[in-house]
Formats: sequence, C-alpha cells, structure tokens
Amino acid sequence: MSTPTIGFIGLGLMGGAMVGRLQDKGYALTVVANRTRTHVDAAVARGATEVTTAKAVAEASDIVMLCMDTSDNVEARMRGPEGVIAGLKPDAVVIDFGTSLPGSTKVLGQEVAAAGGTLLDCPIGRTPMHAKDGLLNLMGSGDKAAFDRVKPVLDDLGENVFHLGALGTGHTIKLINNFYAQACANAMAESFAIADVMGVERQAVYDVMSAGPLKSGMMDFITAYALEGNDANLAFSIKNAAKDVGYYAQMCANAGVSSMMSGSTLDSLKASIDAGRGEDFVPHQVDFFADTFKA
Repeated sequence: MSTPTIGFIGLGLMGGAMVGRLQDKGYALTVVANRTRTHVDAAVARGATEVTTAKAVAEASDIVMLCMDTSDNVEARMRGPEGVIAGLKPDAVVIDFGTSLPGSTKVLGQEVAAAGGTLLDCPIGRTPMHAKDGLLNLMGSGDKAAFDRVKPVLDDLGENVFHLGALGTGHTIKLINNFYAQACANAMAESFAIADVMGVERQAVYDVMSAGPLKSGMMDFITAYALEGNDANLAFSIKNAAKDVGYYAQMCANAGVSSMMSGSTLDSLKASIDAGRGEDFVPHQVDFFADTFKA
C-alpha cells in the first residue's frame, strides 16, 4: 500500500513510544485516549488527530493498531456499536500488538474478516526504550498477504519482524516467551534475596552466575536493579507480568494440559500484587522476596 493512515489505540508506555516512532517516520496518526492522557497529549502536540471512539479511529485508518493490556480490553475496543469492527474501512488491517489469548484472537479474526478486514496478531518483544528507536521484536502471524502489505510499517517499528504462521501463532509464542522470561526474572530476584539471607554479597552472586551459561539479558535487567537501583531496563509492571503468566497457564489448560512450571512464578507475582506492588516494575521483585524473607 502507499503510505497508510494509522490509528492507534492504547498509548501506555509501550504504545506511546511506538506512536512517537511512527510520527518520527512521518505517518499520519489518529488516536483515542484510554486510561491516561500523557502519551495522547504528546502525540496530539506533534500533529496526531484525537477522536473519542474506537470506531472513529477505524473510520480514519488504513491500519488500526491496538496495544492493550488484556484480551478483555481488546475485545471491548473491537466490538460494539462504537468499536473498531463497526468502523472498519474496506480491506483495512487490524494489528493486535498486545499479549492476548490465542483463542480470543482467532474469534476476533473471524469477526474482522466478516466486516471486510484482516486481523493480524503481532505481539512485542523488548521494551519501550527499544520502541522509540524502532528496535522491537515483532511476532507477526495471520494472513500472509495482509502481513506483507503492512510489513514496511512494521519494519519502521521493529528490528526483527517475524511472520510465524496462522493467526494466533504470534500470541502463542509470546505467552511461551513471557512465561520463560518471568520464570527467569523471578528466579534471579529470589537468588539475590537468598544471598542477603545467607550473608553473601549480591555482586559475588552475579559475578559467578554471569560467568557461566546462566548469563542472559534477563539476568542483567534484574541485576541492574539489585545492584544499582536501576529498574528502567525492564519497564514492565508486576501486574502485567502476572497477567501474562496467567494467560500462559490458561492457554495450556485450554489445550488440555496443566503447566508444571508456571505455578510458583505466578504465585510469587500474585503475592507481590497482594502486597501492594502491582504497579512496580518486575525488577522490584528483588525487594518483594527480600522483604518476605525478613518477615
């Protein structure tokens, strides 16, 4: 397609950074406020058009992008008389960048197709810091012809842009990815807290562990907070981490199996939320474990 008009719904930390990147690349944006105005106001100040409904976003856009926190919220923005589906232009492409349940995605895909459009799932890897520079990992799936049409736009957002298969494949892989990521993050956070209990320096723990096969980006994200108080490398809330691990467990259950490994990670995240830490970033799990072990 020629330079498309883009609608964006869900301007949180990640969505706001993505919109900023799209504006840097010269795309015309239509946006709608969701929970907060910070990134909406910034986008409008740079020339984006603000509307009041998801339907109006769709009516103005060749590509509608959603970056929402839950499948329920995606469904709410997609359906109904003021939803995206009601306002779709012919041959429009809708892209769900969130981390959603694959079953929900497949049902919405049928509804979008019935309205004359195409739904792609394209969940995100990496952080808002990567988004502002167009360095995301994008796990696309769905109709290949539609994917190829929008890939130039995805290439402006992502360093690594994958087409992984049929609709729902991207969300499936993202949930597997996020389960593994949170299992590692929470294991590393507990490791530092146990080091405190045992009277061992956190730096010594990191020096030994990072010298072997455990060395990873996730280890370094947690270590940056544990040693330096820097949580910006993993700007992802504990409540969203719990949602993703919970979705992973639900996806497994829907497939007729029970995850054996996600339970302890999810229990830790939920306990942290119950302790009032849900809005904190995941690296703060170091503090949750440390405080728990002191109790």
